[in-house]
Amino acid sequence: MSNRIAFLGCGSMNEAILGGLLKAGTDPGDVVATVRRAERASELAGRYQGITAIAGEEEPDNNRQAAKGSAVVILGVKPVGITDLAREISPALSPDTVVVSVAAAVSIAQLEAALPAGQPVIRTMPNTPAKLGRGVVSVSPGTHCTPEQLQLVKDILRGAGTVVEVPEEQVDALSAISGSGPAYAFYLAEAMANAGEELGLDRELSLLLARETVAGAGLMLAEPGANPAALRKAVTSPNGTTERAIATFDQQGIPAIIAAGAKAAADRAAEITKQLG
Repeated sequence: MSNRIAFLGCGSMNEAILGGLLKAGTDPGDVVATVRRAERASELAGRYQGITAIAGEEEPDNNRQAAKGSAVVILGVKPVGITDLAREISPALSPDTVVVSVAAAVSIAQLEAALPAGQPVIRTMPNTPAKLGRGVVSVSPGTHCTPEQLQLVKDILRGAGTVVEVPEEQVDALSAISGSGPAYAFYLAEAMANAGEELGLDRELSLLLARETVAGAGLMLAEPGANPAALRKAVTSPNGTTERAIATFDQQGIPAIIAAGAKAAADRAAEITKQLG
């Protein structure tokens, strides 16, 4: 078995993982990526010198070519196409090749059913900050994945950010927090900008203030040992302006609203899994 890592489909998430992997020191010669169009293949090959990028319009069996002999194969197409891709590459897989899915809502059972019996499988759930190497990526090993294979994939994914291992039954809950979570932060910044404008600030200034404040607060949260409750309390002076705002948020039920939204996201993830099944 070679050290080759194959990225089948190289959209934003798989490219984020690929970029992080190379920054961490992986030999570009051990990386192959498949895409649909020749222009995209040229773009990737130019951006990541030394990798192999294969376009489907030039090589119709590009996915099988990439999978053959690879130690790890990372499936990065849309969820609706994951099981078809798994079936497509099955004849090219070594029994020890680890197949990794970054697709939301595709269960381990669905993936294993589309692959040869006994194929090692890992289900992951990344989020969009992985593009900056600051994402959260969950890993859930399948039935036949060894501890060594799981560690190999964890090491690969660390280039995209923090890696956490969770049982598959917790993936929907995790996706409601870290998967959808960046959108919640963007939603907050959007609401802050609108509030600033209503208070009389210029639109562009209000956007700048909201954007930089949310980004700066995120950096503070990223400090080792940071606790959101403690950071909030440190900014909230007794009987001050921030305390009044937080009290209003509590009165309006914002914590319960966030919890309800997260539950709705988790429930929707479960629905999509059933639909794909």
